[in-house]
Amino acid sequence: MRDVPGSMTAALADGATTFAHVWRVTRADGVVLGFSDHDRPLSLDDLSCDPISAATLGAVEKSTALSVDTASLSGALSADAITEEDLRRGLWDGARVDIFRVDWRDTRVRVHLFAGNIGEVRRGVSAFEAELRGLQAPLNVPVGRVFSRFCDADLGDARCSKDISSSIFSGAGVVSEVLSQTSLRASGLSAYAEGWFARGKVVWSDGGSSEVAAHHNDGSLAVLELLDPAGDVLIAGAAFTIYAGCDKRIETCRAKFANTANFRGFPHMPGNDAIQSGPVPGDKLDGSSRLS
Repeated sequence: MRDVPGSMTAALADGATTFAHVWRVTRADGVVLGFSDHDRPLSLDDLSCDPISAATLGAVEKSTALSVDTASLSGALSADAITEEDLRRGLWDGARVDIFRVDWRDTRVRVHLFAGNIGEVRRGVSAFEAELRGLQAPLNVPVGRVFSRFCDADLGDARCSKDISSSIFSGAGVVSEVLSQTSLRASGLSAYAEGWFARGKVVWSDGGSSEVAAHHNDGSLAVLELLDPAGDVLIAGAAFTIYAGCDKRIETCRAKFANTANFRGFPHMPGNDAIQSGPVPGDKLDGSSRLS
């Protein structure tokens, strides 16, 4: 049960509403920022908490067991506090968040509603929405290897060990037309088969990167669909380097990259049919490999 101070209980019994939400955020780079949904700045333990335009706190769901507490925060992007550039650079990823309900007449009268970290952040042209995960979230993170039919390495990393810097697996392109915040036409990629860069990555010359959802050919131009808006770097004439994608399947590893020796999945795991099936007359029942 949440402990509500007596001073707040008395304020709740008052006929006037004098409460506001305050968020204290510690970013990945160590910067501590304060925000509130009040119409003027509030002070929380000497931290100035600036108003966020059109900020909305979603429902705070808490559990007495090990289920993860959740909440959400959405609002408008502010040039001074929350910028698209900072979101794209990952400065807000995993940031510590504490949410308080305070009496704006005296912020010492308060109750702590939530403690956790920022999870997924979705951003648009002028607004953002952040998922907040409670302190129990790390307990749900898998530790060690995950047994799966799919590879759990990232293409080109030390475990994959595939060199993708050659012209076979990387190309240089230039944006010829911006179709939307997440799609574009590009020149310089006509030598590559359709779908070659699907699930790959675009590294922009002006900084930042974007994941590629789909790759289509349109005559001499390539049409790229991105998973998320690329932001200000996506303009006509922007140069970029693009890297081939991998869908983590053993068939792709063999045919596209010739790298099955370093495949980090378990493609021969028996499925449900093999587990549920009984012995078949004539089959070897000596425990030997099923792949012989």
